[in-house]
Amino acid sequence: MTFELRDHTADVAVEATAPTLSALFESVADGLTAASCESVPETGDRFSLSVRAESREALLFDYLDQLIYERDVRLVLPAANQCTVSGPAESSAGDEAATAADDGASPDDADAWTVDATARGVPLTDVAAREIKAVTYSEMTIDRRGDEWYAYVVFDV
Repeated sequence: MTFELRDHTADVAVEATAPTLSALFESVADGLTAASCESVPETGDRFSLSVRAESREALLFDYLDQLIYERDVRLVLPAANQCTVSGPAESSAGDEAATAADDGASPDDADAWTVDATARGVPLTDVAAREIKAVTYSEMTIDRRGDEWYAYVVFDV
């Protein structure tokens, strides 16, 4: 799983690839962390969160938005992100079932997509972080490319 920060006019974008949808969400979230500061100390305690949405794109948006919210409320930078993404009609089989279910996803099912995640909350007093104001839908892409998942997400700084 990899991510790269991309310049985007006055904003910053994260472009990521990963072998699974869960790893892709982790990679984009780690890109958000990297866009916030240059180095992340090993301080902080883990916290968990869960997000539900009607589509993969909405789930990624809402998950990243929740990380920004957690930063603002807890005064921590979410780092070392770990995720489990579940899709519609998925059993406990993991990302392979989400990949198979992806083509038949019903956008009307509010419980169709979930992410259960944890992050290490690095106290903002321990980092020189730039503020990421928000995640945007502008140019957001998330799709399967061959045997990998791909995402492109723009953040407002």
